[in-house]
Amino acid sequence: MTVTGMVLLGASLLFAVLFFHPSLLKSSRWRATVTPLASIIGSGFLVAGPILDHTAGDLAWAAMAGLCAIAYFFGAAIRYNIVHVEPELEKGKAAWSVTTIERTADIALLLAYFVSVAYYLNLFAAFGLRLDDITAQLWIRVGATVVIAAIGLVGLRGGLRALEHLELGAVGLKLSVIGGLLTALTFATVLAVMDGSFAWGTPTHPRGLKEVEILLGLIVLVQGFETSRYLGAAYDPATRVKTMRWAQWISTGIYLAFILLVTRYFTGTLPREGGETAIINMLVPLGATVGPMIIVVALASQFSAAVADMNGAGGLTSETSKKRLSVEVGNLLTAVAAIAITWIADIYQIIAYASKIFVAYYALQSLQAALAAWRNGHRWRAALFAIGVVIGLLVVLFAIPAEV
Repeated sequence: MTVTGMVLLGASLLFAVLFFHPSLLKSSRWRATVTPLASIIGSGFLVAGPILDHTAGDLAWAAMAGLCAIAYFFGAAIRYNIVHVEPELEKGKAAWSVTTIERTADIALLLAYFVSVAYYLNLFAAFGLRLDDITAQLWIRVGATVVIAAIGLVGLRGGLRALEHLELGAVGLKLSVIGGLLTALTFATVLAVMDGSFAWGTPTHPRGLKEVEILLGLIVLVQGFETSRYLGAAYDPATRVKTMRWAQWISTGIYLAFILLVTRYFTGTLPREGGETAIINMLVPLGATVGPMIIVVALASQFSAAVADMNGAGGLTSETSKKRLSVEVGNLLTAVAAIAITWIADIYQIIAYASKIFVAYYALQSLQAALAAWRNGHRWRAALFAIGVVIGLLVVLFAIPAEV
């Protein structure tokens, strides 16, 4: 094992002691923060490096900063709705326009869940099959289909709640390994600077309209902050607003640090097969321990995220159908939709589809916030949220998947 590999393993263990510490696990504010935080830096953390390498090259840090800024912009709209719109909806005193926008946003979120389940479990299959060095898209689709079908059948029988217990451990494991990776990358960078071998050396990519369109299709990499909107049963509005803001600040710092540290390992290419797991090959210089650790955290985080989104989709299906469909049937329908998406699109198309649908939801939330701010006399906020609607429309209309 290399020295850097030992640093990776040791730092991950130290972070695990922190993230699994009883006092932290009992903190309500930490739990309210970690739910959106874990979602934001989950699957996106695994694929951000290779895709931004392919798309933005030496400006990957700027592209990531832009994505995080757009996400924070949409997050501000959702936070405004938590404070100013949610109470009206809960009291049943909301105007027809408010309830219509909210219902439409729920339908958009339901569709986003369908795509995100496919996204998570295609990544789950891709990383799982890397244990046998299998990267063929056909086998990834077969593996994803089997897992999606199994979870869907468990959901039909009402057993997803048991699987949710894996989520807390998966979150701690994921954050621990990410902390270890950042520490190891920092250590390797310091060593390279000290011995004079450090070189940025990334290929310069063309910068045109096509690259902008691809970047617009990567919003899903920083998606997940909206989960705070739906934690009202457990946390008051002030806590959810504050902890969502914390989650976005922390995730932005983690993403920017990771992209800056990993840029010197960029190759300028994205493999035609196995690109979704290219982060493993990219970080081979850190030592032999990096591959197995990334695979373990990928399997744990993708599975738990998929279960959470399938539960969310099942519940939303039941609500939008006015209880004509049960949550269990909703789980099964989600599985069927996710399997169809798996066979219709590759992982990069799925990422672009997910980005478009999530951003459609964010655009509707921005519209809701703009109208609420206008009614409340907050004119400058209304104007800012209206810009969010425009950004959302641009993403929906022009975002395209990365090409290999």
